[in-house]
Amino acid sequence: MISDVRVPFEHRLPYGAAYEQMLEKVRYEGAYPTRERADEAVRLVLSGLGRQLTGDERVDLAACLPLEAARVLTAQIPDPQPLTGWKFVKDLAARSGASLATTRWDTGSVFAAVAAHAGPDLIARILRQLPGGWALLFGQAELAPAAA
Repeated sequence: MISDVRVPFEHRLPYGAAYEQMLEKVRYEGAYPTRERADEAVRLVLSGLGRQLTGDERVDLAACLPLEAARVLTAQIPDPQPLTGWKFVKDLAARSGASLATTRWDTGSVFAAVAAHAGPDLIARILRQLPGGWALLFGQAELAPAAA
């Protein structure tokens, strides 16, 4: 459960400059009308991602992100069985009460900013750790091995 998503924006502590820049990137990528809406998307998606990632990839991603984003990611206990990309979107939609289309949009917008912070090598490692369907969420093609 994401408890801090519903806290009114004016009651939250001020953010660091790096997180503010991340919010602006998410706001731009997602065409959100306000930074508050971008912040909601970041918190929802990073909380979900925190339930999926384990090991060095989780630690390395947290180290790349602004402090506020890293806290959201690492506050979650990883699920023992990671979800496919599609099930991840469905899970986030159920938790937030948003439509699947809105949740998919939020996911892509946030992951664009995450990828900018993490870089292609770490994103490739993350995608290797997760089940199928995640590459598309990060805006990448998901290539299947050739049939023999």
